Amino acid sequence: MDIIILMSVVPDTTTRIKLTGDGLPDMKEVQWVINPWDELALTRALELKEDPESAVDKITLLHVGPAINGQVLRKALAMGADEAVRIDAIPRDAYETACHISAFIRENSVDLVLAGIESSDYNGAAVGGLVAGMLDVPSVSAVTGIETEGDNLRIVREVDGGRETLRMPLPLLAVVQKGIAREPRMPSMRGLIMARKKTIRVIDPGAAEARTEYTKFELPPAKPPCHLVDASNPGELLDLLEQEAKVIRLS
Repeated sequence: MDIIILMSVVPDTTTRIKLTGDGLPDMKEVQWVINPWDELALTRALELKEDPESAVDKITLLHVGPAINGQVLRKALAMGADEAVRIDAIPRDAYETACHISAFIRENSVDLVLAGIESSDYNGAAVGGLVAGMLDVPSVSAVTGIETEGDNLRIVREVDGGRETLRMPLPLLAVVQKGIAREPRMPSMRGLIMARKKTIRVIDPGAAEARTEYTKFELPPAKPPCHLVDASNPGELLDLLEQEAKVIRLS
């Protein structure tokens, strides 16, 4: 069984995003990392590969992005993935990203595609479903567990009020979320050395058209100063809630 991990590269959550004079993000000092949900997907794929009964032959990372993201892909290779494919394009929205991804998968035989539920920058939660639709393959969302059962997969997913267990044939696209693996793996020294010899295959993008255009970004407004109210003066608190916060109305 061959597994493809849809790998997104995102700003570290501790990065303070600044805007340029024309209202666009300034990416010069951004620290880039593996998208957390994709990192968990890779961890689960590695666990399956280590299980001899799962019969996983190869794990491939598939990324759409510029050459600078190759450093982050090397870290994912150091975790244990076998190879990486970078589609040399700067995607403008989820639809364009899905077009590039689906074009590659359509031309390459693959059994299982794992996609993180969303990326931690735009939080669109759209790429996985779009790829499944473009490829016309079965997909399951909100996946928190994957096990192999012969030629099928046993999928556990979160539903309202509990969990649902499915038995699904291959090929399949699974959109995974928190719970699919306990913790992402840290690359070992041996893994870092071996990652230098692994292949990052770069391919040219096909024709794809974005459906969204970002023209300007704005930082959220600064938080107002905090009002400290003495515990012995509840009347002042009620006045603030009514007059400033406007969350209550006193009769």
